[in-house]
Amino acid sequence: MKFTISSSALYSRLTAASKVIASKNSMPILDCFLFNLRDNRLTVTASDSEKYFITGMDLIDLTDEAMFCVPARTIMESIKELAEQPINFEYINDTHELLGFHQSGSFSIMTKDAEPFPLQQDINPEATMLKMSAETLVNGINRTIFATATDEIRLVMTGIYIDIRPDHIIFAGTDGRKLVRNIVHTVQPGFEGGLILPKKVATIIKAVLAKNETDVVINFDSEKAIIQTPDFELHFRLIEGRYPNYNAVIPTNNPFWGTVDRAALIGALKRIGVFCNQSSSLMKVHLENNLMKLSGQDNDFATSAEENLYCEYNNAPISVGFSCQFMLEIATVLEDAQLTLELADPSRPGVIVPAEQPEGEEILMLLMPMMLNE
Repeated sequence: MKFTISSSALYSRLTAASKVIASKNSMPILDCFLFNLRDNRLTVTASDSEKYFITGMDLIDLTDEAMFCVPARTIMESIKELAEQPINFEYINDTHELLGFHQSGSFSIMTKDAEPFPLQQDINPEATMLKMSAETLVNGINRTIFATATDEIRLVMTGIYIDIRPDHIIFAGTDGRKLVRNIVHTVQPGFEGGLILPKKVATIIKAVLAKNETDVVINFDSEKAIIQTPDFELHFRLIEGRYPNYNAVIPTNNPFWGTVDRAALIGALKRIGVFCNQSSSLMKVHLENNLMKLSGQDNDFATSAEENLYCEYNNAPISVGFSCQFMLEIATVLEDAQLTLELADPSRPGVIVPAEQPEGEEILMLLMPMMLNE
């Protein structure tokens, strides 16, 4: 059996599919791509037994049908440095050998039988469908993934919650110390529901999904989901459980607020962070007379620093303790030139929002306060 394919098209698809393959697999067959050749098309499947990435591409030529497994690292390294050109492959069924021929040479790879490769389970035919643009999904992930939990004590908080309302959707993420709520009014599903996107799945989507792609379709039931685009399908298990009521911790009445330049704030936080206690990252934020004063100290090393930033603030003086590291993460993720910090009192969470919200969206970041040593 012989087939011909573009080297760049093959490598780009294999690179995307390889994001699913685990560094250590319980089954050796999962170190391979599953190649399925039929109807003048190559379909590639990669899996870690929980997630399945399926992508395909048209062939230049195909003489017969075949299905076999190719070691992922070997095939990718074989074509990685090739310039764009057709590659002619020949699969020898008797010996399970895959021969590759290109303009400057050839290579030979021993394949494996496709039968042991586990296949994805079909989703419930009555699954719920959610449709949105690729840009909406990527932006939602980028703005929330940093706020998700890293430990698995509360598994639901390790993922991104997509809260579905009839006239909008909400991307939410929290680890109990910081929280993100991104409301998107441009998506109007017409029903209520929700799903928790595992962090690993969100990371893969970030890596492989281009913002300029067309619509993304998410089909999901109570246990599984499929994300579909014109280029790939990603099958995975959802995180099961009830996501915490994130709206309950967001203070609604914040009389103290100040607006500051985002770039200046990021620079100041990076400098202050060097002098904060490395375990707590505690920093004092003081607002008074159009001034935001940031100060940090590490008593263990007898070091301290202070930064003064111009801030539009004309209310009573207020001081709050925050994690410098977490505030830097929030300021880095937000994109507007100006950020507004809203406060109620030193014991309640601080709310950080862009001074000008993106069209059709509402972005809110919340940061839990820390006790100041005063």
